[in-house]
Order: sequence, then structure tokens, then C-alpha cells
Amino acid sequence: MSEVLRPRVLFVGRTRYTLPLGESIARKWDALANELDLRVVASAVPGGSAASDPRFVLVPARPLDGPRFYAGLPMRLARELRLFKPDVVIAESPYEGVAAELARRLTRSQAKLIVEVHGDWRVSTRLYGSPARRLLGPLGDRLARFAVRSADGTRAVGAVMADVIRGAGREPSAVFTTFSDLGAFTGQTVPVPEAPRALFVGVLERYKNVSGLAAAWRLVSERLPEATLHLVGNGTDTDVAEGLMREGVQWDRRLTAAEVATALDEARVLLLPSASEGLPRVAMEAFLRGRAVIGSAAGGIPDIIEHNVNGLLVPYGDVEALADAIVAVLSDHDLAVSLGQGALASSSQWNRTPAEYARKVRELVDGVLAGR
Repeated sequence: MSEVLRPRVLFVGRTRYTLPLGESIARKWDALANELDLRVVASAVPGGSAASDPRFVLVPARPLDGPRFYAGLPMRLARELRLFKPDVVIAESPYEGVAAELARRLTRSQAKLIVEVHGDWRVSTRLYGSPARRLLGPLGDRLARFAVRSADGTRAVGAVMADVIRGAGREPSAVFTTFSDLGAFTGQTVPVPEAPRALFVGVLERYKNVSGLAAAWRLVSERLPEATLHLVGNGTDTDVAEGLMREGVQWDRRLTAAEVATALDEARVLLLPSASEGLPRVAMEAFLRGRAVIGSAAGGIPDIIEHNVNGLLVPYGDVEALADAIVAVLSDHDLAVSLGQGALASSSQWNRTPAEYARKVRELVDGVLAGR
């Protein structure tokens, strides 16, 4: 085994990075580097800089980027297993976990494998990107279960994702959130506005249920004509956003973190009607700004939203229930204020430091190396 005080860990994921790292993401990796001797295999942001960082091995963006990344990943990881000789490989999802397990077998490596579960893999192939991806659903399920069962340890980001791991036949080794730099959302909050305004922030993909949001908003507009909606996001469902924009909805494809914080301040409530989430960061951001969240009772959303305390939960796919909840908050300022206060009070449990996150990762790595 390599140096006892700092286990050697190879992180692998599809996340895109540009070098040098931005200040917020650098804080995460610098904290992890204090605990671990690390290397990261990931993707490069298209058109990113040519700067280097010896800790990062970034796969350049190319046509058919996703399929090519995963197709070449087992051999790329096999090379890192030979050269870097990690004690542990941490895979960002079960799909990277499949590649890591194949690389372990190719090289006969003794490195331990930890597979993280940030979201329900059954959703990623069925409700994201082209509808044709649904054909990959059964194969994706089998590969994900293979990775989870082959791993020496697993981590879930919340209780619901822990149950997803259990459904694959394993007990999670650890359950804790990933560090997110929420600095843009901390600080002095502003009062809940009088104007009945709602906000949606997220990728415009089917799992976010943007079409269901659009249908619900049309019901809200009939019952509360003065209400407004601000939509923030980009993706394959832009036709839904374009339709809403023609009906008077404000749509921004992208906003900076500071601009999202301002959008939250200008809204009474954040809308999260998704079919599934791991542990939604945008809900944490809303809580830090003292804003309630209306979300689906699906995936990891109930892990963070407590009904009638910091937001409202509605059945996924129930357009009328979603519309009723939106009207309730937008027509009752006192309710919006009360839920917003609950949101702010619950925000502290999600606002962790990079050092706290790094210590939890180190504890997980140490436990797996010890055979726990």
C-alpha cells in the first residue's frame, strides 16, 4: 500500500473541468488533496484552456463525446492503475464504476473500488436526452447493478439514493452529500417579495418534468393572472421553454450563481417538479436565500423538502396538484414567508465546508481499505 497517512485515490467521473480550476471547485479538490494523494480522470470543457494541473487527466471534448468517453474509459483507467497505482478508485456513478471494474480485471489491480450514487440510474437512460435512450434502459440497469455489486464500497448522497443502492443488493458504506460551493447564496437575505413570482432553475430535460411544469403554469395563469414565472435552463426541451416565453414567461438559458441568487430573491418560491433527483443543489440554494420549494415527492427531493415546513410536496406528474401548490404560495404572502423562514432554518445542515466533506471522504476510504 502507498503512504499510510495519505491513501492514493483515483477519482473518475464524467464531470467537465477547465484548467486552471475556478476558485470554488479548487476549494473542494484542495481540501481533498490535504487528505488524499489524488488524481482525477474526467472530461475537459469544450474549448477550455491548455493550462495543466498534474492532478487532472482530462479527456478532450470531441464529436460523440459521451459515447467516446465511456468507450475509451476502461483502457484509460487501466493505464492509470499501472502508472498511478492507486489504493482506491472512486467512481462518480455506477457507469464509471463499470469501466473501473473492467480496468481492475484487465490489470489484475488490487485497488479497491468505491461507487458513488448521486442519482437514480434508472432515470438517466429513460428521461434524459433523446427519447431513443430509453432503449438503453435495461442494459443501463444491469450495468449499474453490476458496478454496485462489484464495488468494495458505495456512497449515497441521501437516504433515497441509499435505498437505490440497497435495491441493487448492497448496503451503502456511507451516506453524505457532496460539497457544493454555496457562497453566492449565503449572507444577508431579503424579505419575500409581494409580487407573486415563481422560479424554475434546471436543465430542460424530461426528468425535470418541464412539460408538466408548463401545463401546471397554464392552470396557474388562469386562476392567478398576475402571477409570473422565471425559467432558467437549457437542454433538449427548449421547445417547451419557447412556448412558455411566447405566453409571457421570462426565460434565460444561463445565469451565473450570483444571478441565480438574485432571481431567487425576486421570487416567492422555487419550483422543482422533477421525476427524480439525487439531492437537489438548487433546493439548498433556495433555502439559503430563505425561499420555499415546491417539489415532487420523488427521488431524493423528500430528503430535503419537509412538507409544510420549508416547502410543499406534490405527487410527481399530478399537474393539478402542482398548480394548486403554486397558487397556494403565490396567493398567500404569509404562507410564503412562513415556508421561507422554515427553509432558511433548515439550510445549515446542507451548507458544509470543503474540509468537512474531505474528512468524510477520507473516513470512507480508510474504512474500505480496512475492510469495513
